[in-house]
Amino acid sequence: MTPIARAIALAGGQAALARRLSVSAQAVHLWLRKNQVPAERCRQIEASTDGQITRYELRPDVFGEPPAEPVAQRQEAGRCA
Repeated sequence: MTPIARAIALAGGQAALARRLSVSAQAVHLWLRKNQVPAERCRQIEASTDGQITRYELRPDVFGEPPAEPVAQRQEAGRCA
């Protein structure tokens, strides 16, 4: 299953994801059909899925490889030092 398909499933369908992102269901359908999400929507999808689908999965051509450790952990480590 592609990352956008997984995001749609987590949201409860194309219309549900569209509502979360304030876009049309047709836009989400197009992303699914083309298997490409606009880069400017990737962070919104990541947030709306609570990080279960990351921007790195959705658009590795734009965002590259995921960091070795999550940002939150790096920030916590910085505060503890």
